[in-house]
Amino acid sequence: MIYGLRASGIWADECGVNLLDGGAHFYDTYETADGKYVSVGSIEPKFYVLLLEHAEIDDPDFNNHLDPKRWPELKERLTEIFKTKTRDGWCEVMEGTDICFAPVLSLDEAPNHPHNKDRKTFIEIEGVLQPAPAPRFSRTQPEIQGPPPAPSGNTEEVLTDFGFSKNAIEALKAAEAI
Repeated sequence: MIYGLRASGIWADECGVNLLDGGAHFYDTYETADGKYVSVGSIEPKFYVLLLEHAEIDDPDFNNHLDPKRWPELKERLTEIFKTKTRDGWCEVMEGTDICFAPVLSLDEAPNHPHNKDRKTFIEIEGVLQPAPAPRFSRTQPEIQGPPPAPSGNTEEVLTDFGFSKNAIEALKAAEAI
């Protein structure tokens, strides 16, 4: 897709000036009043209109959202707007809409977010909280084969699986390579 955009003259090699790399004001992350962050990805006009509506932006400067020359100024203004509420305040306004919005969660917050709980995105195995296997398919259920090994805890097993002989593994041990 990026090469297609580039061939069309609407993607530059410069980072931070493009549609999907933080250049566009409607596709980025923003700091909120409490120092936390939200993400916005309202590329399509119908989602962008909802973003403006729920952020209470009634300014004609925001009307032509696909004009890259306007993005830096509009991004500055949107940055200030998002700083007017906390992350949870913006969630109250925008979650459950089609804005293409999400809070940016910490590693501790993510497992407890209602969306992640409903989707069973995280699993705990022997006291270790971790992402559940993905992708998940209707006919093939992913399985977790066990808890993560301790560092170097399964080196011999892995080397054996890769075809190392017992003698070769012993030689690696003797050389203190493992």
